[in-house]
Amino acid sequence: MVKQINELISVASGEKKADLVLKNGRILNVFTKELMNGDVAIFDGYIAGIGSYEGEEEIDVAGKIICPGLIDAHVHIESSMLSPEEFAKAVIPHGTTAVINDPHEIANVAGEDGISYMISRSKDLPLDLFYMLPSCVPATPLDESGAVLKAVDLDKFYKKERVLGLAELMDYNGTVRKDPEILSKIESAVANGKIVDGHAPGLSGKELNAYVSAGVGSDHECSTFEEALEKLTLGQWIMIREGTAAKNLQKLLGLFDDRYFDRCMLVTDDMHPEDIIDTGHIDHLIREAVRAGKNPYNAVRMASYNAAAYFGLKDRGAVAPGYIADIIVVADLAKFEIDKVFKNGILVAENGELCVDLPEYPRDEDRFKRVYHSFNLKEIAPEDLVLKGSGSKKRVIELIPGEILTEEFIAPSAMDVDEGDYKHFAPAPGVETDKDIVKIAVIERHKATGHIGVGFVKGYGLQYGAIASSVAHDSHNIIVVGTNDADMALAANAIRDNEGGIAIAADGKLLSVLPLPIGGLMSELSAVEVKDKLTIMKEQAKRLGVSEGIDPFMTLGFASLPVIPKVRMLTEGLVDVATLKYFPVLFD
Repeated sequence: MVKQINELISVASGEKKADLVLKNGRILNVFTKELMNGDVAIFDGYIAGIGSYEGEEEIDVAGKIICPGLIDAHVHIESSMLSPEEFAKAVIPHGTTAVINDPHEIANVAGEDGISYMISRSKDLPLDLFYMLPSCVPATPLDESGAVLKAVDLDKFYKKERVLGLAELMDYNGTVRKDPEILSKIESAVANGKIVDGHAPGLSGKELNAYVSAGVGSDHECSTFEEALEKLTLGQWIMIREGTAAKNLQKLLGLFDDRYFDRCMLVTDDMHPEDIIDTGHIDHLIREAVRAGKNPYNAVRMASYNAAAYFGLKDRGAVAPGYIADIIVVADLAKFEIDKVFKNGILVAENGELCVDLPEYPRDEDRFKRVYHSFNLKEIAPEDLVLKGSGSKKRVIELIPGEILTEEFIAPSAMDVDEGDYKHFAPAPGVETDKDIVKIAVIERHKATGHIGVGFVKGYGLQYGAIASSVAHDSHNIIVVGTNDADMALAANAIRDNEGGIAIAADGKLLSVLPLPIGGLMSELSAVEVKDKLTIMKEQAKRLGVSEGIDPFMTLGFASLPVIPKVRMLTEGLVDVATLKYFPVLFD
């Protein structure tokens, strides 16, 4: 948008009528943390003035509170399993007017084509989608992803208007070790006048100093207040995350206090559509903080002005003259229920419903072939999932409810059945459902390498059957958990046959499939349709035993992410995140 400054001044000074005036409301001032009485005059998409104004159109918001539109400071739209336009339809009624998207999920599948797809499919939406360029494609040298992006590949994207910087620098070990390719990406971002986001769970002391000294400006992986405080003290901005799987807000409530809040933002990172539609988006985080007794003025500023300030978006984040008219109206700050949403001064949502049409985008398979045809692997047989090796003990990935961190759990191997001497639908060797230990496999799907990593996971709760998904961070190979090899193969093949998706199988029958044909990550269905399908599938997963407190799909998708401590499963085996080395599942 380009301001028509002369006319804006005329409206602000009262010489000319505004396009729209919000009358008689109380305005939340993010600068002084107070409620102000007055009208808000809007002209050509910008706020002209606050006071007493007349407009060509006037909306009475008496008794309501006018706040700046909300900004999600770090999100992966692909994790919603929605296309960009369907994601916009879901979040706009919740007061979100801008998001900072990191498309590293689709980039790990389709490289530059994936980034171009996301930028193309988010143009002209009544939601501003800004982009941070994926810094780690693949996430680590051990990952088998569909693409490799180097600094030279990213550099051309910095010229695009909505690209703000380099996204979460997940390979913090490589950064501290001064990996030349990582440093070249940082240097390229800085040379282009862009910022660098961080991702360093548990990093502390001199290693954290080294990481921050490289120019990494933020972190969204803090799971304790102490961790956040150390990073804040060293100058990083802290992103407080509350998504579908990773829920850190309650442990970071101290950051909402006056001493810390002005260097903090609110983010969802990864959120499923049923959570967005039923619970909320960034508005949900504000409600949770206020419910916990935190200052609503601080929470709103963290969700608007702070994010805009960090990302250099100087024309948004406040209800003040000269700012873009991204505005929400709420009945009160305690409940923080969104009444109206204005984008660029236009009413786009009211009472939870979108009230504008969104542009339609062609599928364009020729231009984005790698996005729509990203699977390259043979059919999986149950025998392919047999765990090789021997030993009296086994290493198990232990899940932590409400976190995406894992622990290493050591158990007796219980491998008392020789390979080939068991029925496919009988529990696989090493599976102990009474001890909440089931099998996990990660199957390479991009380049037909035939690599399959096999091991065990604890804390998932599954008692019968298998669950598979092509949403497996960050390389997005097929990940499957199960009690037996036949159901695991059946679910994995359903993913292969649909060129992406989530599948549930039990007793040799495919119970349900949600196709995700856009890179194996996103659906072509509406947000409501995806939500309804996921609701049914989550109920099925719970009936198969998946534990309360575990999201059966989001949690599963993170079990292969080797930049989050402590142990993860990749296509070639079990990985120790601290050393990025493989170690055997079975040992003595």
